[in-house]
Amino acid sequence: MLITKASIIDVPELNLLVNSAYRGEESKKGWTTETDLIDGIRIDEAMLIEYLSNEAISILKYTNEENVITGCVYLEVKGSKLYLGMFSVSPLLQGKGVGRALLEAAENLAIQLNCHTITMTVISTRAELINWYERRGYSFTGEIQPFHDHGRFGSPKQPIELIVMEKTI
Repeated sequence: MLITKASIIDVPELNLLVNSAYRGEESKKGWTTETDLIDGIRIDEAMLIEYLSNEAISILKYTNEENVITGCVYLEVKGSKLYLGMFSVSPLLQGKGVGRALLEAAENLAIQLNCHTITMTVISTRAELINWYERRGYSFTGEIQPFHDHGRFGSPKQPIELIVMEKTI
């Protein structure tokens, strides 16, 4: 297991991983699927390239013994906070510690970047995911945001709200 920063060369593999974790039939093999909530893809290669070209953004990748990317997390410095998103683990490997390792690496990076709070948004109806984050010290701030309606992250099949969760590091 190796967690490192992703680069442009990783874009095709990251694209496949993230979309398989969130959308489509493959995502139903894991517990993080959004396929019943949102149509469309979660990300595309152009967006990943845009992210990796931004100095405020890091994408950490979890690579297995065969050098295959099996997990990743998007991290963006926003003032004194580190925003965590696009948290993805291969549906076949969910529940095997990949997510925990990536979350720990994200928290370590936050400390290195002098960010003492990690913040994220989670779909409000995803109780199992919210509970998973709560068990790792994240809590609901009381803030609720609308789902992004620009279509860049897919089209909601129903009204969706995002709750903001945070953890002080």
